[in-house]
Amino acid sequence: MKIRKTPKSKAGEATKVAIDVGFRHIDAAFFYQNEEEIGKAIREKTADGAVKREDIFYTTKLWTTFFRPELVRPALERSLKKLQLDYVELFIIHNPLAMKSGEELLPKDASGNIIFDTVDLRDTWEVECHPYLNQSKLLEFCKSKDIVLVAYSALASHRDPNWMDPDSPYLLEEPTLKSIAKKHNRSPGQVALRYQLQWGVVVLAKSFSEKRIKENFQVFDFELTPEDMQAIDGLNRNFRYAKLQLM
Repeated sequence: MKIRKTPKSKAGEATKVAIDVGFRHIDAAFFYQNEEEIGKAIREKTADGAVKREDIFYTTKLWTTFFRPELVRPALERSLKKLQLDYVELFIIHNPLAMKSGEELLPKDASGNIIFDTVDLRDTWEVECHPYLNQSKLLEFCKSKDIVLVAYSALASHRDPNWMDPDSPYLLEEPTLKSIAKKHNRSPGQVALRYQLQWGVVVLAKSFSEKRIKENFQVFDFELTPEDMQAIDGLNRNFRYAKLQLM
């Protein structure tokens, strides 16, 4: 399969389509190098009245090269400057596995007080999660601690060889998903997203296609049966698509 390189400008176009469709949670990062385009799209959609800024939940991330307390604020300010936004709703750690044990990142004042408006860092965890890696044990733990689990690679459709093995299995070609999708008159992708939503997972669905963006949002007007859920549970193989990149 040929890997297509997507121009950064597509990120802005996709963001505007997503907002028009109804998406309100936008997940990006300094490392993706597209925050200028995304910020411009958000500002344009707020300016034309399509959405209010307070209705957008924007997440950006702290990359591993800024894992020192004195670099955290400048990293956030850099993203805000690129976005041309006054604030973001969530600022999380990108690749937290790269952190040293006991490492503290939040900058403090002379009295030792954290100088960011912040929530408990344990409140939100972003992990790879999809039917081939359903994270059931982690999800059970998160629910017991009131932690929100956010799934990236929710459709496991990304084939960039820099991040995953192009020979990895195609989740959306999984016969079980296709069979359940046919029963509900839906796509395998919609079934995969709905499966995670019914487990209480927040899903991130990436696409530059207007058709797919619309399709990914149409997951709230149907429900999988207990038998469907059990069948998809059986697909778990603890398989990770994403390869850890530390730079």
